[in-house]
Amino acid sequence: MIPGHMQISPSVLSADFTKLAAELESLNSIGCKLLHLDIMDGLYVPNLTFGPLIVQAIRKLTDMELEAHLMITNPDQYIERFIQAGADLILVHPSTCPSLPKTLSQIRDLGAKSGLVINPDESLELALPYLEQIDQLLIMSVYPGFGGQKFIPEVLDDLPKHLEQIQQNGVTVELDGGVNLATLPGLLDTGIRRFVAGSAVFNRAGSPAHNYTQLTNLLG
Repeated sequence: MIPGHMQISPSVLSADFTKLAAELESLNSIGCKLLHLDIMDGLYVPNLTFGPLIVQAIRKLTDMELEAHLMITNPDQYIERFIQAGADLILVHPSTCPSLPKTLSQIRDLGAKSGLVINPDESLELALPYLEQIDQLLIMSVYPGFGGQKFIPEVLDDLPKHLEQIQQNGVTVELDGGVNLATLPGLLDTGIRRFVAGSAVFNRAGSPAHNYTQLTNLLG
């Protein structure tokens, strides 16, 4: 196994927003350090979620690192607002940025970490020219827009070829989509350090703390 601390990043999109404070407190109580925020505008993806005001509310409820995944058509217009609202890491899709180097520089200049997102139908090679400008590379193992989709294993086919170069630049690899108790064990030796889990953490089978602990126990 490639050394390094692995983490579960619960996706708040799957939480019960009628009791969001309680859901997050459940995770706070067991020391969860990371939270994934799916920001969708109904244009880049066919779903609409929330904006900076909800991020600001979440920031008041937890000290967890907030990674904001911007599935929106014009991220440059909103990056500063999300950082001001409390996002620690901003993840953008290359196709949404007219000047990707400029966008990544803007994120870092505003004091946040920067990241790129690669969709299932895109090549990891898209990210290679920007490794010096990013802190995180998010590989989508489902198509962005909705939770609860089935894991697409083929998205990891090219990772072994590029992993050394990615790691040499200090970039953390994250995976988003279909991560659960059944799929996670097969992903532990891939070099992925962060695993986004939505419905596997937030569901009626157990509290977020219980479900999160079951997943983290698999990380070793």
